[in-house]
Amino acid sequence: MTTPMVRIQDLSVEFGRGAQRVRAVRGVSFDIAPGEALGLVGESGSGKSTLGRALIQLIQTSGGSVQFEGQELVGLSQAQMRPLRRQVQMVFQDPSLNPRQRAGDMLAEVLSTHGLHTGAARAPRIAELLHIVGLKPEHASRFSHEFSGGQKQRLGIARALAAEPRFIVADEPLSALDMSIQAQIVNLLIGLRQQLGLTLLFISHDLDVVQYLCDRVVVLYLGRVMEIAPTSALFDSPAHPYTQALLSAAPIPDPTQAAPQVHLQGDPPSPLNPPSGCVFRTRCPHAMAACAEQVPELMPTGAGRWVACLRHTEWNP
Repeated sequence: MTTPMVRIQDLSVEFGRGAQRVRAVRGVSFDIAPGEALGLVGESGSGKSTLGRALIQLIQTSGGSVQFEGQELVGLSQAQMRPLRRQVQMVFQDPSLNPRQRAGDMLAEVLSTHGLHTGAARAPRIAELLHIVGLKPEHASRFSHEFSGGQKQRLGIARALAAEPRFIVADEPLSALDMSIQAQIVNLLIGLRQQLGLTLLFISHDLDVVQYLCDRVVVLYLGRVMEIAPTSALFDSPAHPYTQALLSAAPIPDPTQAAPQVHLQGDPPSPLNPPSGCVFRTRCPHAMAACAEQVPELMPTGAGRWVACLRHTEWNP
């Protein structure tokens, strides 16, 4: 069995205190294998971005463990995390490029921070990074306002790659782009993964892209994992009622095919006052009395699938 590159165990993130405490991530556990592309999906407010940032320690966790190649990250100081920043990088929805810096200077700053490609080797490395993401060497002299949206995202990816990481968290990197540019960035990520041997956590609400890009998928709802499955199995036969609802709501490219609709009741509950037991029970079409009393454990159901649903496990009152 392959040793995980990333192992998350019982991870929790909370914001605020008392009545204003928000449990954004609640007891999340999963592994990411070396070279894997793992998708993380769920509605807005499900905790996807919070989980991604907590995983690489950009925000403080409230409990649990995150291990990168066997090393515990939770509890490390910024100074202790600094050597690991080369290995774990993040690509954001908004690249947040410095308007006063030229593209080449942005990349040079990353190289300087990590002590990479010094002296005469720096300029060729910057040109190489631009080439890898589909930009031209002359783009190094441009400011951010001179780039299109797709080019800015390519530059954001180049900035992450400049540190020569082995693991990247991509947080909704396509949501601000139009469809044609999205396809280009997805194909870029696929090529980079193959070329550089990257491991990827891909956070998205676009299920079509996740199906195309990812090997496995984690489904998150109100900070809890509902289902984990290989991509083909999850899209062919979703097990959790929430996964079924997500997939039924996704548009189908072929208008002649009709997918069964799963209609959810009401809106997602507030994370300030989540339901007892299963957090999905207030919207679940199959909820039982037991669902209000017990938090379903994430249990293996075979063929690499894990499901947190009392319908799939024996409930002992």
